[in-house]
Amino acid sequence: MNHEVGIEHVETQEQFEQQTLTEHLAELRSCLLISLAAVGAGFAAAYSFVRPLADWFLRPLIKVLPPGKPLIFTSYQEGFFFI
Repeated sequence: MNHEVGIEHVETQEQFEQQTLTEHLAELRSCLLISLAAVGAGFAAAYSFVRPLADWFLRPLIKVLPPGKPLIFTSYQEGFFFI
């Protein structure tokens, strides 16, 4: 059975080498689109958990802040790290 798997691998490799440039580019495009969709789905899933994660990360800092005092950001981009 291992011999059959090896033959399939060789046949797949030969088909890969026989593709034209446009076929390679089409395959690359489809792989890139699938990867982009996976990254987008992962980002959307992670973004839905941003508030609980921010609360968990900032909990020790908020415990030591004086009552009624907010967090202060010293640069523009710091406010975007945790929404």
